[in-house]
Amino acid sequence: MRHALSLRIGPFGFRIGSDWRAPIETLADLYADYPRPELPDYTVRLEALRPWRRWIRPAMAVSGDYMLPDAAPLPLAQALLAAEMGMNLQLALGARRFLLLHASAVERDGRALLMSGESGAGKSTLATLLAARGWRFMGDEFALIEPETGLAWPLPRLISLKNDGVSAAARVWPGARFGPLLHDTPKGTIRHLVPDATAIAAMDEPVQPAVLLFPRFGAAAAVRAVPPGEAFVRLTQASTNYVALGEAGFAALTALIRGVPAYAVDYPDGETAIAQVEALWPEP
Repeated sequence: MRHALSLRIGPFGFRIGSDWRAPIETLADLYADYPRPELPDYTVRLEALRPWRRWIRPAMAVSGDYMLPDAAPLPLAQALLAAEMGMNLQLALGARRFLLLHASAVERDGRALLMSGESGAGKSTLATLLAARGWRFMGDEFALIEPETGLAWPLPRLISLKNDGVSAAARVWPGARFGPLLHDTPKGTIRHLVPDATAIAAMDEPVQPAVLLFPRFGAAAAVRAVPPGEAFVRLTQASTNYVALGEAGFAALTALIRGVPAYAVDYPDGETAIAQVEALWPEP
């Protein structure tokens, strides 16, 4: 590729290559404080669909070590989103060291809060609101559970905020660094937030999960305990590599569910959600 950047986020190293200079410059700026590995684990490629599409109506295909042949291309203006999707893809299809859960994670008192739910449930926004109040941000796309120990490992990539979550994060974290506003993406308006220095400095420090949350934004406030059977079904659906891990994945998931209380939380706004989390969080 004409332009490339290597960076390490938590336990994974990525090499991101592009036919255009601008996406790599943006990534280098937003990930300026992250290590640069010599031997990355995965490669992501942002390639022009045709040679002439580098200049005329530029559009990129996302590929790499692992790829989805039928994935729709993205316009050059959404290159940052494409790069983040490319990293997601490599982990979803290639990672085997950890049980991957589609979840956000934050840490306090040396323990992790895992939040899993469908897109739009408010996981990323809630993680950002908690991080602005002193929780350590650990990740907003994947929670990494180590099968041998049950520990949750950080993956503090850029926080992908969507639609109303963008303004909510800007209000509570006015000094935070943001990437460009990306309009008309498949998920609406997206803006990426750079995790703070604490999250980056501690990205090699795993912690024990303490609470599993299934949040849902936009409903009247409610909290209910989630029984183990329901939690198991929800998390098998939220994992991208549970089946591929086989017995190790089953053992890791059942150990997590048996050892960590789970709750479903409905909330109409961020302040309500924070109060619910504080009420559920166990004392040290």
